[in-house]
Amino acid sequence: MKCTMKIVAGLIFSVFSLISTALLAAEEFSPYVDTNGNISFPQGFRTSMVHLGSWFVPEGGASGFHDVYTEKDSVEAYRRTGKFPDGATIVKELRMAQSADFTTGKGVSYATSELKQWFVMIKDSKNRFADNPLWGEGWGWALYKPDNLGKNAATDFRTDCLGCHVPAKDQDWVYTEAYPTLKAD
Repeated sequence: MKCTMKIVAGLIFSVFSLISTALLAAEEFSPYVDTNGNISFPQGFRTSMVHLGSWFVPEGGASGFHDVYTEKDSVEAYRRTGKFPDGATIVKELRMAQSADFTTGKGVSYATSELKQWFVMIKDSKNRFADNPLWGEGWGWALYKPDNLGKNAATDFRTDCLGCHVPAKDQDWVYTEAYPTLKAD
């Protein structure tokens, strides 16, 4: 009986060890990606990440201010290599814009507190999640709406995300023109 208990305890320990190792590997890759490649919304990114730069889109469905963030380590790696490292997170937050006249000029546009949506990309040069339709072209892709930060609204990166990034294909699918933070001082 004692031998059987030891075997069962050993098996349980082994299973928990494997699960812990898999979870730790996913955590080391990115704290926002689970072992199946599901991307979670990076809570608190505005204060924990570095602001790369902003875009202003005056008209259309994507109109407003697009503020883009990534980890400090990812900025440092990009400055050294010209590439985002595996596990780098890019968060693009879209905010509504308003315009008004100020002492600095007429029709000055500014971001409001009204959020439209967030795009999240996680760098993955090893194609870790080939069976997941939200991973490909070296990235994991996600879209979050303000009414449900717990659900990735994208279902397939090819149809939901990639089309907007085609002009930036030669830049690893990322528009870096508006990111002065990536350039060495």
